[in-house]
Amino acid sequence: MTDAGSDSGWFTSIPPDDLDAARTAIEHGSTETPADWPANALETAFAESRADYYDTLHEATTHTARAAVEAHERADDQQLIRSVRAMDDCDRTANELAERVQEWAGSLFPDAGTGIDGAREIATRESSDATERRVIELAGRVVELADEADDLREYIRQTAPSVAPNLARLAGSVLAARLIGLAGGLESLAKKPAGTIQVLGAEDALFAHLRGRAPSPKHGVIFTHEYVHGTRAEDRGSAARALAGKLAIAARGDHYRGEFNPEIEAQLEARMATIRARADADGSEDADE
Repeated sequence: MTDAGSDSGWFTSIPPDDLDAARTAIEHGSTETPADWPANALETAFAESRADYYDTLHEATTHTARAAVEAHERADDQQLIRSVRAMDDCDRTANELAERVQEWAGSLFPDAGTGIDGAREIATRESSDATERRVIELAGRVVELADEADDLREYIRQTAPSVAPNLARLAGSVLAARLIGLAGGLESLAKKPAGTIQVLGAEDALFAHLRGRAPSPKHGVIFTHEYVHGTRAEDRGSAARALAGKLAIAARGDHYRGEFNPEIEAQLEARMATIRARADADGSEDADE
């Protein structure tokens, strides 16, 4: 709807076949009071009949919805989400196949190594029969997947700072991409409270807690951040809350302003210094005793 008055509609001053203009009116227009829009469309010669009006409205709203979906899917944060999910898939599949290669190659090559590095070595061997050739080629596929995961990780490291500069600086590019992915997008993450961000990725544990089967989780995927896993166990809850609080601020700044704010990082570092000072103080007290 437009805001030109109660007698106006989304179709005011728009040719019936101009879908882009209709999209603009639908997305940005508004009205304070409803009206008999089909009748108004007939009076202004926008439509020849009510059925014609509804057909045009259907076409315009479908075009608008399709364009909005396409814009959303092409957004930079959505590309970041896809890249981190693809990276995780490559990593997981490469490691699973590396175990298969190890099991198979171990029966053929007594000195076969393990893991991705083992697969890399096996992939360089020369085969002496069809069975060895199959194992060596499978090892080559493992190497390709592992290399693709590394390439995607590097892409994420280069891309995340331009999509979410504050979040990438605080969390690191990969963790920032994971948080955006778990939230469903940067806008969604920016609207979440710090407490929710703190436990993103720990949904199973949270639901178990809500059913009375487990304690409340202190952290989710942010555990991978050095400020959390690198802090002693009794202080990890405080560290996770401090980190989640600043990540929430960073996400909001990235979505609504898009500018890097170094003060967020400085404030987080100061808070973490206070939390970690507890360990030093407790250590000194233990030594005195």
